[in-house]
This record gives sequence, structure tokens and C-alpha cells, in this order.
Amino acid sequence: MVQIVYILCSLACLLCAVLLMRGYKRSKHELLFWSATCFIILAFANFILVVDLVLIPTGVDLLLWRSCMSLVAMCVLLYGLIFKSA
Repeated sequence: MVQIVYILCSLACLLCAVLLMRGYKRSKHELLFWSATCFIILAFANFILVVDLVLIPTGVDLLLWRSCMSLVAMCVLLYGLIFKSA
């Protein structure tokens, strides 16, 4: 059951990124681009979570990579909110 939640979280992030990118293509509002970029990175971080906890549960610990990717995603979103939202 937990595995399904991880996969659904990854797909939800990817869906949000696609919808935000479609909105950006229509309106050319830069905040949508930075939000879509954030969700793309979060989707990739969730994909690494699935690989780490579902596909290779006793293998290599990818916690540091997942955390770094989430931090980068939040930094991208903050950059867009602070410098590109005007």
C-alpha cells in the first residue's frame, strides 16, 4: 500500500508540472515556469524515493539525494517567487 502512495505522489507532482507548463505556454507568466520547474524537480525526487524504498529497499540509501533535490526544488520556487513574480 505504501508503494502505491509513493508512486501516486510522483505522478501527482508530474501532473502538476505538466499543467503548470501548459499554463506558462499560454500566458508566458514567469512564475508559472518557476513553479513548473519546482514540480519537475519534486517529481524526480519522488521517483528517487520510489527507487530507494520500493525497488531497492535494502540497497543504497538515497536519503541525501532526495533531500538535496527537494531543497533545490524549494530554492527554485523561492527564486521565482522573489525575483520573477513582479
